[in-house]
Amino acid sequence: MLNNNNLVAFLTVRTKSTRLPEKCLLPFGPTNVLGHVISRAKFFNIEPVVCTSLDSSDDKIEDYCRQYNFNFFRGSFENKLTRWLDCARYFDVTNFHTLDVDDPFFDHLQVFESMSMLNSTNMDVVYPTNISSTGSASVGYSIRTRYLEEMSSEILAVEQIEMVDVFFKKHNFSKNITLTSKYLEMQSVRLTLDYQEDYWLLRFILNECGPNCTRSEIQDLFTRNPDLYKINWFRNSDWEKNQSRIRNKQEI
Repeated sequence: MLNNNNLVAFLTVRTKSTRLPEKCLLPFGPTNVLGHVISRAKFFNIEPVVCTSLDSSDDKIEDYCRQYNFNFFRGSFENKLTRWLDCARYFDVTNFHTLDVDDPFFDHLQVFESMSMLNSTNMDVVYPTNISSTGSASVGYSIRTRYLEEMSSEILAVEQIEMVDVFFKKHNFSKNITLTSKYLEMQSVRLTLDYQEDYWLLRFILNECGPNCTRSEIQDLFTRNPDLYKINWFRNSDWEKNQSRIRNKQEI
């Protein structure tokens, strides 16, 4: 059962990845990437719900969650909004934050900042900061379930929704705002997991700073090692091209 006193985060994850297969199950500290993100969320009093797909390739994720008694939900493989909506319905969640398991060092301060903005305004969606969306990987979306309910017919009419902002902007029905954070933003640094080089960098951060390090501690590590970003920053252009390809396909 969920702890209703905590902020709820849907940990979005699937095992299918052509660039780095089953990256969520790669070793990461005493566990794997998925286990690390679950543990990090709990450390910061964020209630994690693993949100994966019904595809047989994700049976391993369910097995892992059952083994350690983690909350999980399985839904649509290609339509991320349908999966989130069904998950919110299943757990009776009013508002939720989304965290990609690809982003193992998310910033808990920005997560709470984003949800606070959603809860204190009439917004339907709070977008990640612009810097987070370009590889810094600090924060996800805060979403009001009621909005997804109101949009359910439009959501179900679309076969594939991977880039949720494309859907929001295309339908133009949501009251949304992009988070402008008062907390530290790390620019020109890739802290998301898509390529082998990302894995090397993230493992180094884990070994040097620990699993529950803050963004300030990570920034200090980069300050002490000014060439550290070069391990994977060159991959950002490949990542941006892939993001644009997915966006263009979804916009058609």
